[in-house]
Amino acid sequence: MDAFYAAIEQRNNPRLRGKPVIVGGSPGRRGIVATCSYEARAYGIHSAMSSSEAHRRAPHAVFITNPNYSEYLEISRQVQSIFREFTDLIEPLSLDEAYLDVSQNKHNEPSATRIAQWIRQEIFRRTKLTASAGVSFNKSLAKMASDWKKPNGLTVITPQTKDFFLTRLPISKFWGIGRVTSAKMAKLGIHTGTQLRTLSLWKLIELFGKAGHWYYNCCRGIDERNVEVRHIRKSLGRERTLERDISDQKQLSSFLAGLCARVWEGLERLELLGRRVLVKVKYYDFKSASKTHSSPHPIGSLADFIRIGTKLLGEFQTKNRPLRLIGISMSSLASRWEKSRQLSLNLE
Repeated sequence: MDAFYAAIEQRNNPRLRGKPVIVGGSPGRRGIVATCSYEARAYGIHSAMSSSEAHRRAPHAVFITNPNYSEYLEISRQVQSIFREFTDLIEPLSLDEAYLDVSQNKHNEPSATRIAQWIRQEIFRRTKLTASAGVSFNKSLAKMASDWKKPNGLTVITPQTKDFFLTRLPISKFWGIGRVTSAKMAKLGIHTGTQLRTLSLWKLIELFGKAGHWYYNCCRGIDERNVEVRHIRKSLGRERTLERDISDQKQLSSFLAGLCARVWEGLERLELLGRRVLVKVKYYDFKSASKTHSSPHPIGSLADFIRIGTKLLGEFQTKNRPLRLIGISMSSLASRWEKSRQLSLNLE
């Protein structure tokens, strides 16, 4: 989906159309950008940028600081229902993005390109939102193709055209190469796929560790991964920057409890329970730390989740080191129904 959250806000409010729209925290409260419209991106604004920096670049931008996540989720479900009209082989990456394997599909359509066109048309007809699609013979190529002609674009990469596409592709556009790695490669004189291909596998491993395997294959269009229909979420968490640096444990505990409630709501929606809790903090001087708790059994209630999180938070020394950020997450996740099934077996 194209600038998903921002596009929904522009669709709902005609006065926002054509304007730079930023969904995220307030620039006056140390928030960050969750996403932004393409009008905002023209000013160099991007997700994870601080809201204050976004405001500096575009003072006239409209900030949506109370996002309607329930509506975003509902529209995501509508879009995924369209996917299921064509295939059940779907691997969601987020609310607004997914891989689809249409090798065998419900319409017996031999052209993946035509399926992508139909899906995009249906998404627009039902939601009045645009989507971009990438069509190729593996996941990484399809992902890179989907980003190539955004917004509202369709790009196809065939076995015959992959080398033409990849050798000219800027390093920053490769799937799996983020800003930090892209900057490191630039210092090494690697700016395109052609230059990346000049490095041997052992050299890439020497420079980038295990990720070197991925970089070696990715720039050659090699990706053996299947579309994973049973996508297992590994963790779920929330973190927030405080409006001001805080050292008082009661205030911090209250703030953490609110984050716990939001994480728990997400776990209930996904019908998941977890066994491992992580609390992350960032001090006033931007130094980070984290502490974890692992339970032999799934944590079964919000009260227990808050209790464990509060205990971990109390282990940080905050008296003379105020915090600017708190985060909490749950991992080692499993289905709530699996837990119930196991309990019933034990009772038998």
